[in-house]
Parts: sequence; C-alpha cells; structure tokens
Amino acid sequence: MATEVFYFYFSCIVKLRIAILGTRGIPNNYGGFEQFAEYLSVRLVALGHEVDVYNPSFHPYSESIYRGVGIKRVNSPERFLGSSASNYVYDYRCLKDALKSDYDVIYEAGYASCAFALRILRKHKGKACIVTNMDGMEWQRSKWNSVVSRIIKWSEREAVKYSDHLVADNIGIQQYYYKTYQVNPECIAYGAEVITRNDAGLLEQFKVKPGEFFLLIARLEPENNIEMIVRAYKASDSKAPLLIVGNRNKWYQKQLTHLEDERIIFLGSIYNKEVLDSLRHFCKAYFHGHSVGGTNPSLLEAMACSALIIAHHNEFNKAVLGTDAMYFSSQQDLIRLVSDFVAAKMENVEGMKESNRLKIEKQYSWAHITEAYESFFKRIVSQKTSR
Repeated sequence: MATEVFYFYFSCIVKLRIAILGTRGIPNNYGGFEQFAEYLSVRLVALGHEVDVYNPSFHPYSESIYRGVGIKRVNSPERFLGSSASNYVYDYRCLKDALKSDYDVIYEAGYASCAFALRILRKHKGKACIVTNMDGMEWQRSKWNSVVSRIIKWSEREAVKYSDHLVADNIGIQQYYYKTYQVNPECIAYGAEVITRNDAGLLEQFKVKPGEFFLLIARLEPENNIEMIVRAYKASDSKAPLLIVGNRNKWYQKQLTHLEDERIIFLGSIYNKEVLDSLRHFCKAYFHGHSVGGTNPSLLEAMACSALIIAHHNEFNKAVLGTDAMYFSSQQDLIRLVSDFVAAKMENVEGMKESNRLKIEKQYSWAHITEAYESFFKRIVSQKTSR
C-alpha cells in the first residue's frame, strides 16, 4: 500500500530527464526509429519532461534545440568505418556520455549495436534506468551471413542481460522474449496518426489513377518477400500496375529489377510523406510482406491511410491486423488474392479499412503511445527511487 501511495504522488509531480539513443538523429531524415524518436521526444517535452536526443555528427541539423528537445551531437566514424561497424563505436560514445549526465531514463532504440556498449559500461549505470527497445529478431534477417547473425544473436542476449528494462513493440516479440529468456518486456507499440486529407493530384506524376493500382512500400530485403509478391503479380491476370517504393541500390535490390515490366514499376525511394500517404490511400490494395518481427511502421501508416491490406501471414502481422486483412503464405495465395480482385470477389473491404483506421485512432496514435511511455518511465523511475 505504501508503495502504491508513493507511486501515485511521484507520478503526479515528477518531471523526468530522458535521453534517447540509438538513432540517426532528429529531425527525421530516415524513418523508423528516427521518426519514433522525433515524435516521442517532442510530445514528452510538451508534457513537461526534459528530453535529449543523440544525433550523429553527420546529421544535417546543426542547432542545439529542436522543438524543445535538446540535441546532443556525438562524433560517428561512419565516413571511415562504414555504417555497420561505426554503429558500435557511435553507440558506445553515446551511452558513455549519457551515463555521465544526470538522466532518469536512458532509452536505447534497438539492441543490435548498443549491447556491446551496455556490457562494457555496465558498472557505470548510476541512477539512470536503462531501457532497451528489442527491435524484433534482428538476427533472423536473411541479409546477414552466419557470422553476423551470430554476433547479433549474442547482442540480443547481452541486451537482455544488461538492460534494466526491455520494451517490445508487439505481443509476438514480448512472448518470444518470455519463452527464450524468461523476461517480460513492457509491450508498447510504434505509433501513427490517422490521415484525413489526401491529394489525388499527387498520383499524376506516377501516371496512375485512384483505385487503379496496387502498392508495395518496403525496404527491398529478402525477408520482406518482395520477390514472391512480384512473381505472383506477374503470374496473375491483373492489368493494373503494381508500384513498388523502396531503395534498390544494393545487390539484392538490383536483382529485382529484371522482374520489372509494364505492370511492375519500381519507383525507388520516396521520402515525401504527403505523396506516400496519397499513394497508400488511393491504391486498390497494399502488399505488406514483412515477416521478421515487430509492429512495422509502414504497416501502421498503411492502416492510418485506410488502405486495404494484403499481409504476410505471421504472428506479428496478425497481432496488429487481426481479421482486418487478407493474408498470404505462398505465391499461390497471392495469385488467388489478386485474381479475386480482378473478379471483384472481395468482401467487406470498407469494413476492414474502417476497422484498421479505428485501431490507429484508439490503440496506435502517437498521443496514446506517448502516454504509455510516460507512464512506464514514471513507474520504473519511482520503483528505483523507492528502493
């Protein structure tokens, strides 16, 4: 009872000092965790907390404050070591600096490269609660060779061992960590906002009209099932174009381009959110092939735009979409689903769109996600303070 009373008064009056590490900085120029860091930090500041986000030295934003959020610039050796290797050095430097400061919470966005720093600096935690977002089963991604996969799996174990608290953004991820390590991460999803205004005129640059094209937006990586989707679409009898948005500079991505034809159109990367939202809203259906863990930001954004979703059948996508999507596990499933569109056999399309939109409004809005994080941060800090 005394603990509950302490927490009640603590949560009413406390203003926290929070550091967000592990991203490529804000304002967001990349997406994913960068967008998360921007949205969460700005909203936490609006609630009265003091928040710093760590930016790598190459980030173009040079001011020390962004919308009330403190910016801490830390040198990254990416120019000399490349992005993967430099992340370990950069994350170590960020955590070392944060541990010297008087933070209540140090939030690590992802575990893959921060685990090395957590292990080395574990004796210097001080008063801060170190919280790590366990970003899916990163070691399962098919782009890694066996050596890198084992290193990332090691990082997963180290992050579990040396973090004070863990966050999972999907119940499937939460259950995996409970089964594997007997720990129970706090389950707080990624966020999105319902899109209410869309501009059909933005489609003209792609030579498509509302409701007359299919869409796929993803990093062009094997675990996102891009090739399966493209091959199935080529084998279907649909005449509508399939627009694919995603970077294609790497070897695997370049291999996909030989599948391009008059219906399969690779647009490369698009970063204009208004354009992306309009594509999502006006597409006939949106393919979501992600299969490796977590509540994917691109899925929430498609739901927020009232897109009809055809998703890869796995526990992570099912945890978010439930019965409000069509699912595929194979190329034949996809061919059948596209054929159903051609034959106009789809049922309850508007109902699924509306249900997903309401999920964003009630479960995944940034206001809801920020409230969940604020409550979680206050609780873990109060528990540490009361000991």
